[in-house]
Amino acid sequence: MTTSHQPQDRYKAVWLIFFVLGLGTLIPWNFFMTATLYFTNRLDLSQNTSSVTDRSSEDTEVSPAPTVSLPERSSLSAIFNNVMTLCAMLPLLLFTCLNSFLHQRIPQSVRVLGSLVAILLVFLITAVLVKVEMSALSFFIITMIKIVLINSFGAILQASLFGLAGVLPANYTAPIMSGQGLAGFFTSVAMICAIASGSELSESAFGYFITACAVVILAIVCYLALPRLEFYRYYLQLNLEGPSEQETKLDLIREEPRGGREESGVPAPSSPPISKKHSIKAILKSISVLALSVCFIFTVTIGLFPAVTAEVKSSIAGTSAWNSYFIPVACFLNFNVFDWLGRSLTAICMWPDKDSCWLPVLVVARIVFIPLLLLCNVKKHYYLPAVFKHDAWFIVFMAAFAFSNGYLASLCMCFGPKKVKPAEAETAGNIMSFFLCLGLALGAVLSFLLRALV
Repeated sequence: MTTSHQPQDRYKAVWLIFFVLGLGTLIPWNFFMTATLYFTNRLDLSQNTSSVTDRSSEDTEVSPAPTVSLPERSSLSAIFNNVMTLCAMLPLLLFTCLNSFLHQRIPQSVRVLGSLVAILLVFLITAVLVKVEMSALSFFIITMIKIVLINSFGAILQASLFGLAGVLPANYTAPIMSGQGLAGFFTSVAMICAIASGSELSESAFGYFITACAVVILAIVCYLALPRLEFYRYYLQLNLEGPSEQETKLDLIREEPRGGREESGVPAPSSPPISKKHSIKAILKSISVLALSVCFIFTVTIGLFPAVTAEVKSSIAGTSAWNSYFIPVACFLNFNVFDWLGRSLTAICMWPDKDSCWLPVLVVARIVFIPLLLLCNVKKHYYLPAVFKHDAWFIVFMAAFAFSNGYLASLCMCFGPKKVKPAEAETAGNIMSFFLCLGLALGAVLSFLLRALV
């Protein structure tokens, strides 16, 4: 072994960079979803204002003082969440799938940096539009275009990062998952702070969008610093070489070093990667259990959260302030804290291992959360009784549900690229990312069924 020639990750710099990149992957979209009430409220106000203007202009000659009854909910506002889900999931699946096949043709730096810059521009435009008045239809169309763009570039970014982490040791996928988990925690805290401050929706939304821009800028700076770190360059060079080249290189290290080849761990910037076409089918066969596991994990999670869990009401709040904070705290904050803890635990503990039959067993066992959460105190029960009415039951179930999601999903994403050869690790990481997104899409479809079963 040549461990003496392997550089160390000094000050955990590479680990921290991947953590920030994971944070930058999800926090923009999480803030966008947190501002959903701002979008629907603005659609209502815009359409109502335009209807007042139209009707008053039509009735100017007939009646000097027309009376207009404002509708409570516009048609665009009513369909906003459904259309948003469609505009988010389709590009997410499509571009994650495309990245799995095209990542060898498009340079990694173009995919990662290009996606980050594009997301930054979209959020800058979104922040500016908070101060710009426009009609309801125009605002709706522009918002949906932004959702498509955010999720298209977000899919490329996420898949590229998991592929990139796949060439590093197994525990370097964990910081991406942990960063994504912390993104949910930040947005939950922001939601609670907005409620506590009583600030206007437009002001809260503007703060969300500017914060997202700052995090994306930080992610860009971190990514630009990554190639300067020897630890990262060393593993990237190993990935560019085939197994035979690596053995030859290690033999040369043991013998006498030759001129110009002494720095074996540092790749020459101009050295072209060895072109090798890896069989997608063979890689998929090797990681099939882990890929299906991560897909199943997120299908169950998104099927219940937040479609069912956000509809649970407190049984003890009454007219107290807890009634306003119950869902933001017991549902969203609780989920995001324990999801983040589960994801972060894989940095120090990775049980069961990648070949253990316990991993898929634990994944399938999460199906028990479907009846447990459906039987909580959900509003408007039609078919199922509310068995677990007390708030404590819901809080405990949500904590276990979130922790198992974060821990098992992070394990699967870490182990996937390690089931194949080092030169195939990036492709395996991209495929794992596709199955993660597939689980999100299937979960979104399942959520309609589970909500109807309550």
